[in-house]
Amino acid sequence: MSYSGPHFLAWCDEPERVDAFAAALSALMIPGDLIDLMMSATITCRTRSIDDVLATVRANFGGQKSAHLGSGVMLRESERVMVFSLACYPEDSEDDHPFGPLEAKAGERKWDFYPYEIPVGRRPRSVEAEAAAAYHMVQGDVEDLLLRLCAPDASGRVPTGACTGEEDWIAPVEMCATYNANAAELARDLALSWVSLHHKESVSRIAGTSLEALRARVDAAPRGARVPMKGTSELTDSLSRETVLKVLATPPATLLEALEAAAVPDDAWRAVEPKARELMELRRQLDDEAAGEVPPAFWVDITTREHTRFLEEHAPFHVRRLPSGGVLLATHPYRTLWPLWADALFVLGLMS
Repeated sequence: MSYSGPHFLAWCDEPERVDAFAAALSALMIPGDLIDLMMSATITCRTRSIDDVLATVRANFGGQKSAHLGSGVMLRESERVMVFSLACYPEDSEDDHPFGPLEAKAGERKWDFYPYEIPVGRRPRSVEAEAAAAYHMVQGDVEDLLLRLCAPDASGRVPTGACTGEEDWIAPVEMCATYNANAAELARDLALSWVSLHHKESVSRIAGTSLEALRARVDAAPRGARVPMKGTSELTDSLSRETVLKVLATPPATLLEALEAAAVPDDAWRAVEPKARELMELRRQLDDEAAGEVPPAFWVDITTREHTRFLEEHAPFHVRRLPSGGVLLATHPYRTLWPLWADALFVLGLMS
């Protein structure tokens, strides 16, 4: 599997898209940084004024005219600065080429966001610990950027969003992170995934479908219908219509508690976590000019297939109850949320 940089997506009703775009821009960009806006070959804006950018967008947005801009973002967790892009698409544009309708990317190249090397000491190397350290170096930023796109304020304009290490908005359970403004509707991730895979529909086109309408579409499918999943066993390589309907009938609090119980790091991850913390501390010391003398270290490549595979198979999951009443599910962009869902559904006895 190949990966690009993390790709953040959000859905909201078209009348509120420019307002959602404006709020995300204010939450993401470094105040006073230069903004490059393009809406067509002749409609462009290069300025440091958010007001000027938004005036141009509001005057021209709609039909086939979407808004695309680039500026600088400070990643709060890692305190790194990089270029980011933000786009907003009207409904007519989404009908032709579904992208968002809101999307953001951090970094111009893959390795702008993901670390490609890490310092290690003189002790024997551990590929697994190096991969775990790489997880800690980006995971907080992934979650923070998704929330800055989807929930930059308390308006609730964006009911759902997601992040992926790929390019497209695929089934939510195959993404690396999802956001739901209402935790009581968390089951929509599973229902939306099933409908998208069964009917081969773009998620960005149906992401705003109500939970009731999704339930009706699942229920209308033939009994015993299944969709393929990227599972690691015969029990997790597909998802049945009946399982989705059972999940939709499960109390939201019960479902959320099962996901929280399933989000426990596995033995392989727990075994390397202490060493990963040592590597993180070594890097902190090397970055801290006032730290004085630090242990000898050399830099090693952490982009190998062995590093990637460990993250694909063992990166931990994070279930966050948000103060707003929403919920965020997340793991590293090299992994998907399906193993988390599968474990929770087994605990609840809903897999069939």
